[in-house]
Amino acid sequence: MLILLTFFLLVLSAAAVTIIRLMQPEFRFAWLTAAIGALLAWISIFFWQLVAPLTLRLPAWKPETLFASTPTFMADGIAWAYGLALATLVLATLLTAVARAGFPQLLAWAGTFGLSAAGLLAVLANDPFTLILVWTALDFTELILQLRSLDEPQSNRQVVTAFAVHVAGTGVLMWASMVSLAGGTRMDFENVPSGAGVYMLLASGLRLGIFPLHLPFSAESGLRRGFGTSLRLVSAASSLVLLARIPAGSISSPLTPLLLALTALAALYGGWMWLTTNSDLNGRPYWLLGMGALAVASALRGNPVGSAAWGIALILAGTPLFLTSVQHSRLKKTLLAGAWGISALPFSPTASGWQSGTATGWGFWPFFIIAQSLLIAGYVRHALRPSKGSLQYQPIFVKSLYSAGIILPLLMLLLSGLWGWPGALRLGNWPASLIAVLLSGGLLWVWPRLKLPAPRVHWMRPSDPTRLNKLYQGLATLYAAIGSAVRAFSMLLEGDGGILWTLIFLIIFASILSTGGAAP
Repeated sequence: MLILLTFFLLVLSAAAVTIIRLMQPEFRFAWLTAAIGALLAWISIFFWQLVAPLTLRLPAWKPETLFASTPTFMADGIAWAYGLALATLVLATLLTAVARAGFPQLLAWAGTFGLSAAGLLAVLANDPFTLILVWTALDFTELILQLRSLDEPQSNRQVVTAFAVHVAGTGVLMWASMVSLAGGTRMDFENVPSGAGVYMLLASGLRLGIFPLHLPFSAESGLRRGFGTSLRLVSAASSLVLLARIPAGSISSPLTPLLLALTALAALYGGWMWLTTNSDLNGRPYWLLGMGALAVASALRGNPVGSAAWGIALILAGTPLFLTSVQHSRLKKTLLAGAWGISALPFSPTASGWQSGTATGWGFWPFFIIAQSLLIAGYVRHALRPSKGSLQYQPIFVKSLYSAGIILPLLMLLLSGLWGWPGALRLGNWPASLIAVLLSGGLLWVWPRLKLPAPRVHWMRPSDPTRLNKLYQGLATLYAAIGSAVRAFSMLLEGDGGILWTLIFLIIFASILSTGGAAP
């Protein structure tokens, strides 16, 4: 049960904060209670190293004829690294909240605890059945939270579209399980049959917005910086961890070159938009898209550890950047450690990102190197961008806590490059990473000398749709037309002739069955 200790601490913290909000909203030590819970959850992650690797199977569900599988969790090096990233995200969110407008935000903190607890179960999942259950819970939670925070019908439609894409990704993972069952074996992430790996990759790619290229993220004006960051990064982690569970031998397919081409397109698009957007929050979907595409590319090259490296860097490098809300010159320079984390240089956490388990995809390397350079340059540009708030008149303890919340994820980012999981202490492919770093330096040098128009940010301007938005608007129109037809059919059956129509359908159905039974 030690591997679920962190989960229970997060859930208890969420319950405690919610009870305080409902029963004693003026309680003076609400933040301290939440911070202690986050700190204990973060410390408990390090105890995983005492038991890893360890598999925990929950008791059988009844009836066993209906539930042949029960949720199974596994704590290994990959799960530990992702778990450390999620626990650090929670603690950093609580520490930086003291300098954020609207303090205290008890319900937002409870939501952060709850989402992170679900994300932790996702990274611990050891089979598709468990991961599908967690994905479904996360998807419905995100749907409800966003529908409550948005008022415009157009924005609500985009939220529902994003939910539909996530459900489609879950359906593809279910199909991978069916492919395994058709071969006579029940799939878990330790034994993935050949052919099922491609479906697993497609499931993760759908949820990340890579296959096909899309942005399943809505405008975030109604979400606060702290809770919005938790929502996005936890959702990304729950999808990215699936890539690290795909064995190298199960991903070979004639579609691999096509998938690599689509992934390269997504990486270039995400990197360019991340570099050129006017703020880090507006660019956050493109950060997730670009880094997620690099993780998918590693999985396609038979390098599951490399995909985990990009996913962990996505969380730990993105957390301090997206939580930064006030101006602090020294902290701005400290954020540059995040650029080191995504550089893939030797002994960085992403050093394993450019290694390959197969010889497939060498021709696409230049595109991925360019995409990485765009992501690095964009990270440096956003890190050095001035913030609106200031810590100048804040008490010393607020300054200290806020600084600790920004520095902690960067320290964990450096730690993950040196210890604790299979991707630590790697030299990697230093020529490829060095080229990417040099290209990013050139971009940063030439960028101030270029006068380029700001790009249009998808999903941010509903009144000015792009081609991608027009595609999803067309799908939404088709969905509305089908809904109208279903309502018309329902009204037909509910009318005075409903019984007659029902009898006619029963006669037709019986005729079909009898014909099938009489066929030779």
